[in-house]
Amino acid sequence: MRRKAIAELAATFILVFAGTGAIVVNQEHGGAVTHVGISLTFGLVVLAMIYAVGDVSGAHLNPAVSIAFNVAGKMPLGALGVYVACQTAGALLASLALRVLFPANDTLGATLPAGSVWQSFAFEVVLTFILMFVVLRVSTGAKEKGITAGIAVGAVIALEALFAGPVCGASMNPVRSLAPALVGGHLEHLWAYLTAPTLGALVAVGFDRLIEEPEQPADVSPGISA
Repeated sequence: MRRKAIAELAATFILVFAGTGAIVVNQEHGGAVTHVGISLTFGLVVLAMIYAVGDVSGAHLNPAVSIAFNVAGKMPLGALGVYVACQTAGALLASLALRVLFPANDTLGATLPAGSVWQSFAFEVVLTFILMFVVLRVSTGAKEKGITAGIAVGAVIALEALFAGPVCGASMNPVRSLAPALVGGHLEHLWAYLTAPTLGALVAVGFDRLIEEPEQPADVSPGISA
């Protein structure tokens, strides 16, 4: 568990530092990164972290993902608390580092609704549902499986950030929103970005169960008595 905790803390730090850092750099340098660049940064850093620590902790980097794995019966409750604590700590450290590097930046990459908060809430539920559904289909237990898992998950995150980022910020991750909101002081819509991703991930668990192939009963040859 110590190795898993360290992996989740470090990988979540890298995710938030790179992802929200791309937003901050884009703001500070006249749009040099661009919206497409920000979206690709989020997708690529998740892909990299899955390959880096996926075999250690599963590279959840996201409390909504960990909660969903627990509800799906693929992660024990005791591990869940450790994962969420480490993910939160990693995200907060990343936002604090960005505050030191960019002391004048107002938002630090916080997720803020472009329209109504309920529009963003709905977007975040659907986006996280899609993300978690893909995660469940390419993972075994709480671990990523195969070389394509990182590509699939990273691609979904980049895709969703590309089309939904201008509307809601495409967080899909409570701590990705929590850390810059706390450090930057933008708490007005934080509730939506904490609850919507968790709800979307839980809906994905239920949907995955509907299409999961049932276990086949053990084959018993006819005419042979136990």
